[in-house]
Amino acid sequence: MASPFAVYSEAIPSAPFPFPPVQSLDHRIPSAPSPRMNPAELRQQIANVSGTVVIKVGTRVLTHPDGTLNHERIDQLAEEIQTISQNGRRVVLVSSGAVGAGISLLGLKSRPTDLAKLQAVAAVGQVHLIQSYDRTFARYGRRAAQVLLTVEDVDDRVRYLNVRNTIASILEFGAVPIINENDTVSVDELKTTFGDNDRLAAMVTNLIRAPLLVVLSDIEGLYDGDPSRKESKLVHTIEKIDETVLGYVRDKKTGLSKGGMASKLEAARMVTTAGESMIIASGRQPNILTQVFAGELVGTLFVGQGKGITPYKRWLGFSAQVRGRVQLDAGARRAILEQGRSLLAAGIVNVQGEFQKGDVVALCDSEGHVIARGLSNYSSADIERIKGIKSDKIAQVLGRRPYEEVIHRDNLAIVRK
Repeated sequence: MASPFAVYSEAIPSAPFPFPPVQSLDHRIPSAPSPRMNPAELRQQIANVSGTVVIKVGTRVLTHPDGTLNHERIDQLAEEIQTISQNGRRVVLVSSGAVGAGISLLGLKSRPTDLAKLQAVAAVGQVHLIQSYDRTFARYGRRAAQVLLTVEDVDDRVRYLNVRNTIASILEFGAVPIINENDTVSVDELKTTFGDNDRLAAMVTNLIRAPLLVVLSDIEGLYDGDPSRKESKLVHTIEKIDETVLGYVRDKKTGLSKGGMASKLEAARMVTTAGESMIIASGRQPNILTQVFAGELVGTLFVGQGKGITPYKRWLGFSAQVRGRVQLDAGARRAILEQGRSLLAAGIVNVQGEFQKGDVVALCDSEGHVIARGLSNYSSADIERIKGIKSDKIAQVLGRRPYEEVIHRDNLAIVRK
């Protein structure tokens, strides 16, 4: 079946053929805030962000305690979006809530546990969710536009760019794109309670190069301990996602990440590594979006790290699906992270998974942490034979040397700084 999206895209480094140019989203992307600024200065810079921003709203913000859809909160949220849009900003909304809407419409007493029934409930509820948004936006002469995505839509390069162009066109019409995981076919989305739409929101932020992602949650932000304990304090500014920050959401006994905040930290890492910023704030607090865009000290701000990366490397680093992994020695790790070099066979110590030339692979350090992703010039079988040897010896082993590099730096994106 042909894609419903119009086909536009941008040139890919080392691609076998050029693509037509991608449609512009026409927004200004400010440089990442400097961590040396004080909290008030950082928030003021956020308040001055213009162009297109992404707002993600979670299920618990949009539903009542019994899981049914909270129409009053949707109306309030749409009104807040309209208010912040009056200052020249354009908003892309990533919204959960389809299952909650379905529960309401079908008169169910609880959320189904059977996967097929969950998908059916989501299919019923998605229509009602969009109608709820559209009804409110229509009061201001605007419309809501439904965009349902699957992993395949952001994995495939052409489909990824077509989604970008469709969102740009929706915004040009003055409508509000309402993006959600396609729950009726995306099995993983409905098997988890938290996380998937956080990652989806981060991918959308990188897709359209939005300077800011605002995640509206059921808590005020990131706390330095259990939010239910009085001694825990809200952390207003995170300049770097390090082990201290990750420790805030780890169980002290098991060491494992817990709850929806772990997924939000991963989303923050994806956004800030690409050079943009993210705020987690309470979606249950009245006028929270107005406060965020007034520069008030609400929620937790994750500061963008360094210069923004190109659209191509955003796709490569955060949206394309990984087909295998290669483990690097310390020298190769330094060369990639600190010197911006290509990956050579000599720096590879191990290969995992089966993949072909042109597939996306993850580059891991000695501890298994993924530090980068890239398009491989060799299959996993060939890399297994040439790992650890110098480039001028490749032809002796394989009988040919089509490429000096296993992954060229132009086709390599850093994902952990």
